[in-house]
Amino acid sequence: MNRLTAHEMIDLTFDPDSWASWDSSVCQSVAHGAYADELAAARGRTGLDESVMTGSATVRGRRVAVLICEFGFLAGSIGVAAGGRLVDAIERATREALPLVALPVSGGTRMREGTTAFLQMVRITGAVTAHKEAHLPYLVYLRNPTMGGVFASWGSLGHVTIAEPGALIGFLGPRVYETLYGIPFPPGVQTAENLEAHGLVDAIRSPEKLAETLDVFLRVLTSRPTLGERGLALSNVSGPATPSWETVLASRRSGRPGVRELLAHAASDVLLLNGAGQSQHSPALLLALVRFGDISCVLLGQDRHAQTGHQSFGPASLRQARRGINLARELDLPLVTVIDTPGADLSKEAEEDGLSTLIAKCLAELLALRTPTVSLLLGQGAGGGALALLPADRILAAQHGWLSPLPPEGASAIIYRDIVHAPEMVSAQNIRSTDLLADGIVHAVIPEHPDAADEPDQFCERVGRTLRAALVSALRETSEQRLSGRLTHFSHIAESPVAVTM
Repeated sequence: MNRLTAHEMIDLTFDPDSWASWDSSVCQSVAHGAYADELAAARGRTGLDESVMTGSATVRGRRVAVLICEFGFLAGSIGVAAGGRLVDAIERATREALPLVALPVSGGTRMREGTTAFLQMVRITGAVTAHKEAHLPYLVYLRNPTMGGVFASWGSLGHVTIAEPGALIGFLGPRVYETLYGIPFPPGVQTAENLEAHGLVDAIRSPEKLAETLDVFLRVLTSRPTLGERGLALSNVSGPATPSWETVLASRRSGRPGVRELLAHAASDVLLLNGAGQSQHSPALLLALVRFGDISCVLLGQDRHAQTGHQSFGPASLRQARRGINLARELDLPLVTVIDTPGADLSKEAEEDGLSTLIAKCLAELLALRTPTVSLLLGQGAGGGALALLPADRILAAQHGWLSPLPPEGASAIIYRDIVHAPEMVSAQNIRSTDLLADGIVHAVIPEHPDAADEPDQFCERVGRTLRAALVSALRETSEQRLSGRLTHFSHIAESPVAVTM
């Protein structure tokens, strides 16, 4: 693999002539004997005074702070001087309220400097944590190789983590492993592609494509909405209400648009993320940074097409949801949840992996989230899988969206010990969107003319406009008003309809 130098990476990724170095000269007080000779040789070979460079640059005109390693300088290893330089740059980025982009390529801690170098990872992590606590974005691009303490600290803390194709990424280097244990490290484990498959990396991009990804990332995270205009007036569902069982069947039609179609027709920017960051990935739940109009948000959407017997909405999905909730908190962004599920995973594995506990944690975290939240019943809303994403400042429903404690067949099984009474059960449970509106559960119903499957493009555009209106409405409130309003909303369900100006 052709490894780009730090300067080549800067030239490829950032706007021409926009790089401004923040580095001051370093003093290697610990360097003596052979180590001093190695440092001198590294300086002569690379033209750099250390293994890291820091500074600012622009991406399509948007200014960011940059941390970048040079592998040619002692394998990009981090010693005391390099650690101090990184910390200074991160703290400056925080003071100047700049997004932070890290491009590590490193063998890890510098062995010649021992424990003092090793503990730089704590200092760097502390600086990154403070940066994120200031609600400032942090993106990491893992280059080949990124190993050891670098990967186990600031290389793994990005709000978004991208990797170079084929990059070696891991904790213990394969050569060290083989020397210590006398057997080769299993092949194919410490690769960017394997980490992506396990939900530890969001995406793989070649260096030539990184600027494009950064551009979307920055557009979503640095855009500011205009809230001056009046909210969109919502249409009312007219005509006689559709029978409950017909609504359920409509929500299950194969041609009904799901969250991916919604994003394709209603979102202005989409950056898909991958996994929970905890070695789990669930196709059943889509996690993305998106914009509806000029309003940026984190989106969690149940993918109706991906929920099958082997990929149902289960613990991995819920961990992914908790990552999205945490992203909204850290980035101070609104959160949109899209509910479209036949129900949560009903299996031995799901029970043992904490399904119920994870549903409870999602509920608690959604109720406590200080940023604006909007949930959308796009289609099926069965059981705990739907409940986990429901609490929000504004709850919307498509006309053929519905919400029930269990799938209709499950409710029939409890009451009648069969599934043939499912139509009868849904008629008695008031699960339709119009029932939910009358009971004060949802704030608005989005019409379908007469069925989203018959007008998918127009329906998705209508939903996008409604989502933006709901976001504007929630953004106009203070966090204290939103937190109080969520709890009050659920306290008054079934007492009277809830009217909200959008």
